[in-house]
Parts: sequence; C-alpha cells; structure tokens
Amino acid sequence: MRIVRSQSGDFRRSGGKQVMEAFIQALGREFDAVYAHNDDMALGAIQALDAAGLKPGKDVLIISIDAVRAAFEAMIAGTLNATVECNPLMGPLLFDTIEKHVRGETIPKKIINPDRLFEQKDAAEAVKEREY
Repeated sequence: MRIVRSQSGDFRRSGGKQVMEAFIQALGREFDAVYAHNDDMALGAIQALDAAGLKPGKDVLIISIDAVRAAFEAMIAGTLNATVECNPLMGPLLFDTIEKHVRGETIPKKIINPDRLFEQKDAAEAVKEREY
C-alpha cells in the first residue's frame, strides 16, 4: 500500500466531498482505496466519486470509522466496503465499573469497550441490531 494523498475533511460530509473532488482532479483515477477517519467524510467521498463516474465500493474501496446507520445504508447499497465501530455505548460499562468501585471491589487497570469491524457482506444483517 502506498499513500498518495492525505488531507482532512474536517469530519464533515461536505469536507469529505470537497477533498475527494480535489484528489480526483489531481490524481485522475490513479488510486484504488480511500480511508476516511469518520463515516461522514467517507459518505462525502462517495458522492464525489459517483459524480466523477467512478463506482465507489467497486472501482475504489472505501473504509471508514464510526459505524453509524448511514454507513450501513451505504454498505447495503454497495458503495462503502467497511466501517469500524468506535463504540460510543460505554455508559453501562462505565456505571457498572463505578458501582463496583463504590462497593470496594477490585477494578481492572484496563477496561476495553469493544469495537467491531463491519463489512459490506454483513451490513444488511448487522444494521438490525444497531442502537445508533
């Protein structure tokens, strides 16, 4: 893998679209993957790729972070290849840990809130269990 360009889309769909439009203008079709550090930027990049006549998810592999519902919709549509969940649902784990601490129980030094990788092939089934 070789990184040919990198630029922030400011975690906004419009920013991802603008950055991808600039990359397409500068690189033409000389790239085959996009990594976006959030789903909104990936969704904006998908719009720009589509407008340029490229097939997002096929001509250009796209992977992003967050695993929001719109990313699952894009995977089901075939335009996003994968998203990685940075799990925001840590409230129950946090409160369970606080309650253990208050009861004087030993708390592990490291507690991991589980994240998951979701791929296009599993999106239609996985979206049914999503809480956000």
